[in-house]
Amino acid sequence: MKTTLTLKEDLSKRLERLAKSTKRTKAALASEAIEDFLTVQEWHIQAIKEGIAAANTGKVVSHKEAIAELKKWDKHAF
Repeated sequence: MKTTLTLKEDLSKRLERLAKSTKRTKAALASEAIEDFLTVQEWHIQAIKEGIAAANTGKVVSHKEAIAELKKWDKHAF
């Protein structure tokens, strides 16, 4: 499927430079960037939905409990 994008001039120049330096097409780089963006955004939306569902069923912990758990992960977390 073909899609046309309008980019700001500075973004277009950066894409052109990266394409040249990596010997890839601008289209390939743009497609990869969009795919990465969508993957992160889809994951983020799903995580939010799961969090809301958990909260709606009472599966929550207090702030104090959350901080205590995070401190177990890494002594530099807080």
